[in-house]
Amino acid sequence: MTIRNTSYKIGGASGALAALVIATGAFMASAQAQDAPSPDAVARVGDTIITEKDLSEAANDFSDELDRVPGPRRRAVLVDVLVDMELLAEAAREKGLDKTPDFDQRLEFLKTRALRNEYVEKEIVNAVTDDEVKAEYDKQISGFKPEEEVHARHILVTTKEEAEEIIKQLDAGKDFAELAKEKSTGPSGPQGGDLGYFPKGRMVPEFDKAVFALEPGEYSKEPVKSEFGWHVIKLEDKRMSSPPPLDDIKEQLRGVLVRQKFNEVMTKLRDDTTIEVYNKANAEPAADGEAGSDEGASEEGASDEGAGEDGAPSDSDAGQNQ
Repeated sequence: MTIRNTSYKIGGASGALAALVIATGAFMASAQAQDAPSPDAVARVGDTIITEKDLSEAANDFSDELDRVPGPRRRAVLVDVLVDMELLAEAAREKGLDKTPDFDQRLEFLKTRALRNEYVEKEIVNAVTDDEVKAEYDKQISGFKPEEEVHARHILVTTKEEAEEIIKQLDAGKDFAELAKEKSTGPSGPQGGDLGYFPKGRMVPEFDKAVFALEPGEYSKEPVKSEFGWHVIKLEDKRMSSPPPLDDIKEQLRGVLVRQKFNEVMTKLRDDTTIEVYNKANAEPAADGEAGSDEGASEEGASDEGAGEDGAPSDSDAGQNQ
């Protein structure tokens, strides 16, 4: 089961992560001690053996928190966590805390959540095949229409005089990218003024008109004024756009298909099952629209991993850096 509480922070010390384990109420399924520990044994705590499988489960449960721990220390931190967890669990057993109705109810809830996660992983996430991803890709690009796009650089300065001086230096043979790094006030300056590829209409009108009037290798002979300042523009390349390769967006597409499959499964399960949600005040069925919210399940079980609404990646911001 995956139980996380990211409100706790890890400062690098194993004790902080151990405190996180206490707060989340995670339970380790350790093997009972044997006369001779198995080859995958990591530690023995009293009569309990902690195994490599336990370590792997803990690493998955606390992956977000472990990102804050230096790589070489993560294994030692996890071992400390599991040792502390087992010590506290045994202390709880000795106090009879595992025999209370509250504990049984909590354990049943955790079991239900773990089963939900297992079903989502095995029957929904893992059920999306590579062939389905390829079919979705083909559908997405079937209506793709190539359009002209350009690859450009620019140097942004405050005054027309500065831009004119830069053009003189370019005429004298100065390198455009080096001048951009030295002179440009725009966010693309450190990258040599590189704006990447972009189509018509991406830039402000004055910039757009000037850049598409150039030929590859040319730079503007007159400063171009826009709301951002004065530009000197160089056109690196022109081409017709093409759809992104499947490998570049397949995980985004997979996320879209997982979301669709999750919604289909949930719709069928709801249609096939009688569900009654009662108003706490009068114990009568709730009004339409109040029953059956499963937002938590949707977030945890069927994330679309940042895909756009139609599964295609969002446009690069590079061309908007004036």
